[in-house]
Amino acid sequence: MPRHATPRGAGSEDPPPHRRAPATAPFAGASAARQSSTTPPTDPAGSDSVARPLDGDAILAFAAHCVTPMRQQRPDTANGGHDGSPLLRSCVGIETEWFVVDPRAVHTLIAPERTREALAAGAGGDGSVLPGGSRITFEPGGQLELSGPPADLRTAIRSTAADLRLVRAALAERGLAIVGMGTDPLRAGVRQTIASRYAAMEEHFRTGGGRSGPAMMCSTASVQVNLDLGATVEDARRRFQLAHTVGPVLTAMFAASPALAGRRTGWRSTRQAIWTGIDASRTGSVLDLEPPAITAATHPESPDIHPQSTQSCDNPTFMGGLDIPRTHQSRDSAPADLAELWARYLLDARLMMIAEPGDADVQARGEQHFTAATGGHTFADWLAGRGPASRPPTLDDLRYHATTVFPPVRPRGWWELRYLDAQPGDDWQVAVAVTTALLDDPTATAGAAEACAPVARRWPAASMQAMADEPLRRAALCCLELAAHALRRAQAAELADAVDQFAERHTLRGRCPADDLSERIALIGPAGLLREEAHSCVSVA
Repeated sequence: MPRHATPRGAGSEDPPPHRRAPATAPFAGASAARQSSTTPPTDPAGSDSVARPLDGDAILAFAAHCVTPMRQQRPDTANGGHDGSPLLRSCVGIETEWFVVDPRAVHTLIAPERTREALAAGAGGDGSVLPGGSRITFEPGGQLELSGPPADLRTAIRSTAADLRLVRAALAERGLAIVGMGTDPLRAGVRQTIASRYAAMEEHFRTGGGRSGPAMMCSTASVQVNLDLGATVEDARRRFQLAHTVGPVLTAMFAASPALAGRRTGWRSTRQAIWTGIDASRTGSVLDLEPPAITAATHPESPDIHPQSTQSCDNPTFMGGLDIPRTHQSRDSAPADLAELWARYLLDARLMMIAEPGDADVQARGEQHFTAATGGHTFADWLAGRGPASRPPTLDDLRYHATTVFPPVRPRGWWELRYLDAQPGDDWQVAVAVTTALLDDPTATAGAAEACAPVARRWPAASMQAMADEPLRRAALCCLELAAHALRRAQAAELADAVDQFAERHTLRGRCPADDLSERIALIGPAGLLREEAHSCVSVA
């Protein structure tokens, strides 16, 4: 997998081309090591076609490269060793996001420049790439992100943990700490970067893209798990479906955001509630897309925090005139053609921004300038000549558009699972281990699919009630047991023990991390919680 394109870009810098393009070989075993991650992937339509106007074939080719395994294994060896024993063979890429806090002044937002200086002084070099391979970037509100290199599960967790220890120690020397929660419980987020991408994103949200948009940009943090597409095309379909099926259970199990900007919200995962306040063409599930397609007129703004929304479809003729067939897809079955679904999703999603040449200074710096799309146009509108720009869209425009849509599971040449809250302390390791085990181990996969199928649509309950919802709790307990057994079969006993301990602290008691955080807020207030978490993160280092 190339270096992962983060859900909201590369912080204070516009993402370079190799972070915007889909991967043609997401994980080819050890060959997909970090050293090759800076090489731009092969253009699915040819390197000379990036600036050419798009047609249906080019869009489908792009989508196919996002969802199709490049190197397919024999089915009988895809999920196990030569003796048939199940192994966690997939590579995993881990992205963790953190709020940066000054324990002496917890109400103060920390600018990325201050964090970057502390890391450079404590980690050596410019602090942008750490010894374990993690790349440092910043989210719009100054949240710190570590994007780890792809590796097997144990190596990926070990490398990310080592880099986090270095980060914590470097920040502590300058009086700073990092805190893991899905939302900032105290500080109202403000955009901290001047990057053109984020200025355009903010304008898009403020002019009709969803009132929750600025909070998503500046006040949320997540654990993102990036996994192989699969060994075969059929395996990729199965994994994509399962990643959605287990979504509500994992969201509820690891819910860790009961407060926002100084008040408790009534949600266990306020972060998930925030995401549903953004237009559904951008955040709905790819599997929820049914014909006919979505038009701008069918995307009402979602002004309030509300349960998981799904895409509505009112216009049976709209597809930009492209010859892409529409095959009805049940939400409860694996998609027949992932490339078709992903192409349609991209076409039907509202445009967020358009790349423009910019002024001479911008061009001299080799940066891109973005103009917010505020008219509610979709990418298909633009293709049909009804978009916000007079020029036709190109493959590079499609690539960038794909980085501005945020479904719960996003195809990028790997599966990008995006529904997990950031975790207090080191519980991110449990979230990553459980997610990976459930999708990789054949026994755990089968058990999780069966246990989670009855609750696969319980997104609202997952965000609000979490483990207080008994059906979700039963499925979660089953998944934790399956994951622990899978980890022990994979000789990852230390991770299995961590899963068991998490279950004892939380799930077995009908609780999730948000319940502990909420009780502490009631006792010491959001400022006290942030201060305590900051001190505990320093002690972890």
